Amino acid sequence: MADTGQVIAGYKLRGLLHTGRESQVWEVVELASNRHLAMKLLLPEFAQSKAERAKLFNDADIGKQLRHENVVYVQKVNRSPTQPNFIMEYFQAGSLRRRLQSRDPRDKEYLKTNAKKIFKQTATGLAYMNASGFVHLDVKPDNIVANASGQTKIIDFAISKPIKKGFLAKLFRKKGLPEGTPTYMSPEQIRTELVDGRSDVYSLGVTWYEVVTGRPPFRGNSVADLYRKHFGEKPALPSNHNPDVTDEFGTLVLKMLAKKREDRFKSFHEVLIELRKVKIFKSLKDDDEEQVMGMGMMG
Repeated sequence: MADTGQVIAGYKLRGLLHTGRESQVWEVVELASNRHLAMKLLLPEFAQSKAERAKLFNDADIGKQLRHENVVYVQKVNRSPTQPNFIMEYFQAGSLRRRLQSRDPRDKEYLKTNAKKIFKQTATGLAYMNASGFVHLDVKPDNIVANASGQTKIIDFAISKPIKKGFLAKLFRKKGLPEGTPTYMSPEQIRTELVDGRSDVYSLGVTWYEVVTGRPPFRGNSVADLYRKHFGEKPALPSNHNPDVTDEFGTLVLKMLAKKREDRFKSFHEVLIELRKVKIFKSLKDDDEEQVMGMGMMG
């Protein structure tokens, strides 16, 4: 197990930022330059797992191809047989998941007052990612991080894929088990069909719904039950769960959650055009979402 002060491939581990099931994220110092960066490191028990190494390196390889202020910047990959890892920018921020789970009222206020800024930046980052030829496939509150002032970045490309189109892509695609997080997966992702940016539009719709209401649009007693609801259950307007959410924002989100991808927005550019037109919360004054953008409530 890695420990504070340990040096791995020229990087000194300074502080543990996050522990997942298969990996850890550390704040590190590059000894050669004294720069503060972050390292994603597979846990020892997964270091030689072909499947987990493939996901880690997919995360890194796609991240290295993306250069956008709303997408985390991956710099370097270390394919060590014992300590596989990659180096990315150090962005001091918490995930939307952490704030959603927090009982601190300041976190709830932060999400409300920064919602429009966070939503705009997330959609902008995903628009760039899709335009660069990739679909994220795991958009959820855990993979969106925002700092005290609402500056936002998308992380984790472990199951992201190049967007493939056309007859040959359909003919030679590999059918397998669905990959992703069941609560946030689009119907076509569950069916393991060819996916494009509209699948990310769906997942971001689920995420926005959860941020403004405190719960996702669909809950199930099992994964199969959840899949059934993605396929066939019409989501309630967000205002049913939070009366402070405007109907115009609710209508936007429900279009993102259309069962058929052709009924959704064609791209995140269309989402952004509509987002600019609507107010999210009734209790905020007309331009409050914009005015508070630089006024984060806490780190």
